[in-house]
Amino acid sequence: MNNRIRELRARLDLSQLELAQKVGVRRETIVFLEKNKYNPSLRLAHDIAKLFRLPIEEVFLFDE
Repeated sequence: MNNRIRELRARLDLSQLELAQKVGVRRETIVFLEKNKYNPSLRLAHDIAKLFRLPIEEVFLFDE
């Protein structure tokens, strides 16, 4: 699974730490997500998508 977190975070001018604080995780979690080394829980994916005001499918891109 890939994601657009880095791109979307940059559009809002948010640091990794700021995004992490807004969704209730550690900054390292955002780092791993952006590097595609961690698949988020459904709850975390939902919270991130909600923060960006996008459907989950537009933030997280599922490989076929």
